[in-house]
Amino acid sequence: MRRIAPAALAALVLALVAACGGGAGERAKDVPEPAPSVSFAAPRQAAAPAAFRKLAGGEVSLEQGPFTDRIKVTGTALAGGAVTGHLAVTSDVSELIALELRAAYYGADGRLLGTGSFQYAEEGHDEHSGGHTPAAEGPGIDFTVRPGPLSGTPAGAVLSVPVLVNE
Repeated sequence: MRRIAPAALAALVLALVAACGGGAGERAKDVPEPAPSVSFAAPRQAAAPAAFRKLAGGEVSLEQGPFTDRIKVTGTALAGGAVTGHLAVTSDVSELIALELRAAYYGADGRLLGTGSFQYAEEGHDEHSGGHTPAAEGPGIDFTVRPGPLSGTPAGAVLSVPVLVNE
């Protein structure tokens, strides 16, 4: 009687298991198909503010961007170097989760003096147990954009909205 080499035996067992276990065309009915992979484009960096922008004294303008059709900004003012105002989401009434506002500050001569930002993130918006914590929904949120170091006294500002996330 002839002996079978261990490698040949292992190959035979593997072939039998593959044959009995079903090929790629046979799947158990309760095993879901693997989901196709999905990739999203990386978010773009917000554009740098213009180096020169002539604004009227005390003017705060809203720069058009990807979210400006979904919001209403009212009561804007430039006082004490900060931009203040009120932002409301108008596209729906869902809860505001994250918001970033940026302001570019310009001098009377139209030269860029510096920038500032305001961030809002509702912490634990899915973790409300029983009581509801105050959220920026419905009527919106008041904001104050404080500038970083400025190279002069601002005469006007341009507000942009690089981040807006709501449910």
